[in-house]
Amino acid sequence: MPDTRILIRNGHVIDTEPEPFARRDTDVLIEDGRIVAVGSELSADGATVIDATDRIVLPGFVDTHRHVWQSALRGAAVDTDLGAYLGLLAQCGPKFGPQDVHTATLAGALECLDSGITTQLDYSHIAYSPEHADAAIDALHTAGLRAVYGYGTPVTGGGSLDDVRRIRTERLADDNALVTMAYAPLGPSFTPIEVVAGEWKVADELDLPVTFHVAATPVNPQPIFTLRDAGLLREKILYVHGNTLGDDELKLIADSGAAASAAPGAEAMLGNNSPVAGRLKRLGVTTGLGVDAVTSAPGDMFSLMRAALLASQIVDNPRMTCGDVLKMATLGGAAALGLADRIGSLRPGKQADVILLRLDDLNCLTAERDPIAAVVTAAHPHNVDTVLVAGQVVKTAGRLLHADFGQVIQDLRATAAAVSGL
Repeated sequence: MPDTRILIRNGHVIDTEPEPFARRDTDVLIEDGRIVAVGSELSADGATVIDATDRIVLPGFVDTHRHVWQSALRGAAVDTDLGAYLGLLAQCGPKFGPQDVHTATLAGALECLDSGITTQLDYSHIAYSPEHADAAIDALHTAGLRAVYGYGTPVTGGGSLDDVRRIRTERLADDNALVTMAYAPLGPSFTPIEVVAGEWKVADELDLPVTFHVAATPVNPQPIFTLRDAGLLREKILYVHGNTLGDDELKLIADSGAAASAAPGAEAMLGNNSPVAGRLKRLGVTTGLGVDAVTSAPGDMFSLMRAALLASQIVDNPRMTCGDVLKMATLGGAAALGLADRIGSLRPGKQADVILLRLDDLNCLTAERDPIAAVVTAAHPHNVDTVLVAGQVVKTAGRLLHADFGQVIQDLRATAAAVSGL
């Protein structure tokens, strides 16, 4: 259980609502897992005090799209293209047993927490059986991060609508819990619209948000128009990528009240066409950032923010700012997941998902003049000193508090050897 009362004292606090802004010498007071006050010289009576002198304090990062089980295949699909990446999944995915899924998902979730990602949408397209799905969910619970489990369809087939119903009714029925659920079908870019309509019907029946990869493909060169014509555009959809879609289709996403996840690292590495994050912002689409696949790209939000910012300087007009990108990594991601009422900023009343970065590390020294720029352009995972999820400290003094961290490392190495011959 989290401490009843925690005071984060005297930090360089960055809030993100309505837009990112920073202030010095500021405290954050947490009670019963929620933020109750942000200000100067707040009372420490009865509180555990975390000294944030020489620390940047900000909301935890939100990763809106990651195949977490691929932590066992890190770096296996670089210097290649999307086709080779999909081939890798078809080759290695069926070798994952339920225990391998648990191991890889737990390791990937802990990697998130270690780098300051407190919320993660796990697009888990490894549900070859009910046992595989249960293993992934168990791992997310064990890790202690906030997660949305996206029940996905494996590349080589598997999973079932009956099991989607089972998970929803028996395991993830509470939408206010730390681990919640989404449905992650193949979607209109890869399946006929009749199939999509049936999947949407199941999502409506179970009151689940939907997320899927979207692109112009031979199956459907204009998938958003197809959804519109079928009456299937709606809120509670998270579109992933969309680099090959025209502005007119992206505008339809915005007008429908849906959201998007841009994965600038993986999209660049796998040749998914030009960057999309800046276009999404310009067209008014609620947008978060996603790692996507550590097979092809870095697994931390700092790298993603830099990728999005640098790409914007080349292709976007107007260019995105550091504040724009930081908002995508926090409040924008929370909104994309339908969680902006509980996370993504330091507004009193929200759950206390908070991270502290060291300003006295060499790469962040003298960054007090612009902490927002420092987070986006200079910081990296090793600067993450402290992490709280719903008021629970899960990392302190630069070390994760997970009890079996050493065993997780050994287990992941064994899984990697089993599924890929390492």
